Amino acid sequence: MDTARRTPRTLAIAGVVIALAAGLTGCTNAVGMSAAPSANAAACAAAQVRLPATVDSTYDLRNTNAQSTAAWGDPEAALYHCGVAVPTVSDLPCFSLGSVDWIRDDRGKQIVYTTFGRSPAVQVVVDTSKTGSAVLQDIATAVSTLPKDGHKCLDPSDVQG
Repeated sequence: MDTARRTPRTLAIAGVVIALAAGLTGCTNAVGMSAAPSANAAACAAAQVRLPATVDSTYDLRNTNAQSTAAWGDPEAALYHCGVAVPTVSDLPCFSLGSVDWIRDDRGKQIVYTTFGRSPAVQVVVDTSKTGSAVLQDIATAVSTLPKDGHKCLDPSDVQG
């Protein structure tokens, strides 16, 4: 008699487990990303909690599967990594936006912006078909909390040839 009870009960439990698993995988819409080498820096965590829920008044923050990362939009309009290699010298264009200096690397339909003069460094990849530097303005409050390392963008007139 116990065997007869266990079979329907076992089937019911198995059905619930399968339904839960299917439901959870259907709800998991995390953006697959990789953590940067210094993603575990405390300064990255401090900046992470200050990231905006929306960028460019359009793209909502999504869940990611890696530490110190963020993504906005579905599909992604902007990707954020904290803890990337800190640049010290670059021949790429460098500009200031608010209190944050950025290096701009145009890569076709993407622009890769990397903080300059901050350690740890942040990299933001923007899909130019969807948005632009407005993303940098929106994340400025978070990124400005990263410690300065003494480097800054120089005006061409500051560089002697």
